[in-house]
Amino acid sequence: MNLNRLYCMNCIKFFEQDARHWDTLFSDCPDNIGLNYSTYNDNLPESEYIDLLRKWLFLFTERSRCVWFSYNAKWWAQVGRIVTELEGYFGEAIKIKPCVQVYTFGQHNQHDLGNNHRPLLRVRWNDAPLYPDAIRVQSWRQKHGDKRADPRGRIPGDVFDIPRVTGNSKQRRAYHPTQLNEDLVERCIKLTTAPGERVIDPFGGTGTTLRVCRRINRLCTLVEIDRFYCEKIAKEHKMAHIAKEQWEIP
Repeated sequence: MNLNRLYCMNCIKFFEQDARHWDTLFSDCPDNIGLNYSTYNDNLPESEYIDLLRKWLFLFTERSRCVWFSYNAKWWAQVGRIVTELEGYFGEAIKIKPCVQVYTFGQHNQHDLGNNHRPLLRVRWNDAPLYPDAIRVQSWRQKHGDKRADPRGRIPGDVFDIPRVTGNSKQRRAYHPTQLNEDLVERCIKLTTAPGERVIDPFGGTGTTLRVCRRINRLCTLVEIDRFYCEKIAKEHKMAHIAKEQWEIP
């Protein structure tokens, strides 16, 4: 049966128990900057957090044909070193593409340059398909009536100019301290999956990936460690509680 599912558990434990491989994995991991999550400790010792980044990236790459990994810019150097390890371990079997989300309305800083971007890493196995026609957007030439314009539009680049989800956004779920824009998630998923394929998000948060997948006809599995957030997601989507830590939507 084709189902969208939600599991309330640590994502590493989930992958240890579930041997499936996924068409795409979209991950917006905790930032480790002291955000006020319901129960999760977002202020781990730096060495412990970097070790988690390494475990997540290796595990996700092993279990999905394509991984999108959104992370806080504070950790770009550490993630870069882990990427080098990934390339050494998997060799030419994978292709790694660094992308970035940028936004004008960033976090204000009175003492230095504010942070107006969020790195977005893509790790893809060589045989993993891409669907660029699914993400075409209106080109500059189309907007200005240039007859040379490709009527299909253009394939956007690796800079995702998509705003943050701020407090007054219609997408905002106020019960959670951080949230990615659905447009960002949708573009990533459309590029690396076809309708009906399976997506997993190991850090469910507010259920952004599930909302996107339901809208664009992909099957979604969320894993979220915090039961409070799981219950919020389940309530929003009217999910059936089928086991102690598991919900689903037919």
